[in-house]
Amino acid sequence: MIKMNPVNTLATIFAVTCLFLLWSPMAGALPSRESLCIQPKVIYGVDNRQEYYEINDPFVKDLADSTLALVDRRQLQNLPGAQYKLAGRQYGSAYGLCTTEPYYSQQISAFCTGFLVAPNLVATAGHCIQSQAECQNTQLVFGFAVKGPQAQDDIFDDQQVYSCAELIKSEIANSGADYAVIRIDRMAIGRSSLELRSQGELSVGDEVFVIGHPSGLPVKIAGGARVRAVKNEFYVANLDTYGGNSGSPVFNSKTGQVEGILVRGETDYIAKDGCNISNSCANDGCRGEDFTKIRHVIDAIK
Repeated sequence: MIKMNPVNTLATIFAVTCLFLLWSPMAGALPSRESLCIQPKVIYGVDNRQEYYEINDPFVKDLADSTLALVDRRQLQNLPGAQYKLAGRQYGSAYGLCTTEPYYSQQISAFCTGFLVAPNLVATAGHCIQSQAECQNTQLVFGFAVKGPQAQDDIFDDQQVYSCAELIKSEIANSGADYAVIRIDRMAIGRSSLELRSQGELSVGDEVFVIGHPSGLPVKIAGGARVRAVKNEFYVANLDTYGGNSGSPVFNSKTGQVEGILVRGETDYIAKDGCNISNSCANDGCRGEDFTKIRHVIDAIK
């Protein structure tokens, strides 16, 4: 359950955020994404998000290479030579942010995050893809990342762009499991399936990190988090995540295995001096961020 900030301006912030998720001037009316508007996240302690190019560990970069952006198919323009141009909006203006907010000028395009669990299977949050119709209106884009200072790409080749061909399973429970498994139109080329934890589970205090597309931004890697609670169907941790991170893989910092799927959390933004900034909580404060246990995906793909 989302704990709403009582500040009166928050209702306006949420309305703007939801409006962007449901409609884009580049893409026209988007498929229904109403459920995304109740899945916000937040920053805990210091902002631990890093760009792809800032990561020195090749193993972590490989994990990011198997993570993808879910975008509306109308945001992709076909170009000559089997290439695609990805449309988007400027992050800062789309969310009415203060100019000091990190990543203010970057392009936002993703409505959710997903990750490769088999050569032609992708896992994400259940509220991201709820029906076969939504599946068919969704494209999956690998490599939506900042790969050097001021080097955000919006052109992708055929080996980076896939279609959602079939929704295998989607489950949503407001205070429980939230996951989906989809089949893509062909085998993913040049990318490895992520390793899913198949035995045992996390404990309170275990270190985790997340890779995904906060607020639709190019991929960010955020560590420095620990498990705060272990529930029946999900975990709670102090992960630095936002809407758009829904569907992100949450990894065990020691093993690199996927432990779960990011699905719910605290309010994203608060108003300050006439613009919006990221909400910030103490590491042990606010509600925490929920991620569905990966066993649900394992059961769905058996």
